[in-house]
Amino acid sequence: MQIDLIHFTPGLSLAGGLIIGLAAAALVLFNGRIAGISGILGGLLNWPRNDIGWRLAFLVGLVGVPVIAGLLGKPAHLDIEADWREIVVAGLLVGIGTRYASGCTSGHGVCGLSRGSVRSLVATATFMAAGFLTVFVQRHLIGG
Repeated sequence: MQIDLIHFTPGLSLAGGLIIGLAAAALVLFNGRIAGISGILGGLLNWPRNDIGWRLAFLVGLVGVPVIAGLLGKPAHLDIEADWREIVVAGLLVGIGTRYASGCTSGHGVCGLSRGSVRSLVATATFMAAGFLTVFVQRHLIGG
């Protein structure tokens, strides 16, 4: 195994993880809400009468920060080696998995594990195993 030291950024990754953890903790402490993206977006699509503001603010921040970083000259490098059909199928599979798991990787992996939820532990282990298997099949069996 070879590590790409040019793109290996453990410090930035740690800082990003800490910021995500702090944001999730702040949301649960101040609003009593879990920072699961699928739940936040799903709740917004149901048009709740009294909690649209925090959901919109969360999603605008989620999308807006990378846009602002790009405008400041720090664009994120994104190289997707898939056509639009593969991306649509992948998105649908992720959406189906999110519904079956009663939450997404952010809700289970960040918030659920920190609360000691067994359901989140099982869900996160399943997400990770599926990811490992997908990479193995793609790189070693299909070729890529």
